[in-house]
Amino acid sequence: MLTVKPIDKKEDQKTLCEKCSVTYNADYFAYSAYEDGVFLGVCQFSMRDGAGHIYDIAPAPDTDDFTSQFVLGRAALNFMDLCGVKDAYFEGEESRLTLAVGFKKLDDGRLYMNLEGFFTSDPCKH
Repeated sequence: MLTVKPIDKKEDQKTLCEKCSVTYNADYFAYSAYEDGVFLGVCQFSMRDGAGHIYDIAPAPDTDDFTSQFVLGRAALNFMDLCGVKDAYFEGEESRLTLAVGFKKLDDGRLYMNLEGFFTSDPCKH
């Protein structure tokens, strides 16, 4: 079963980020994904200046499970929404994953998503 959960200890976050070849930042929140106890990836994000920012959605080495990466991104966005954040940005490159998660490219090139009603409206829309 796929499990996504917050990483509570910064040392664990650092270790998992290193495994996924992403830069660890102690100021970021992080989630990890596991399937039947096997580590699948990490997501780092923050909330500042009234907006949410996802910095990394990264697979574990020798894995490329699209579903777990998608769920990591959506879990981070749901947490932001529950905290009252309505504007979210992906601080990386556009990809099939970022588009599937729900980000759209703005005229300035940034990847943006409006969370207003996203998790409370008809789930079939998403």
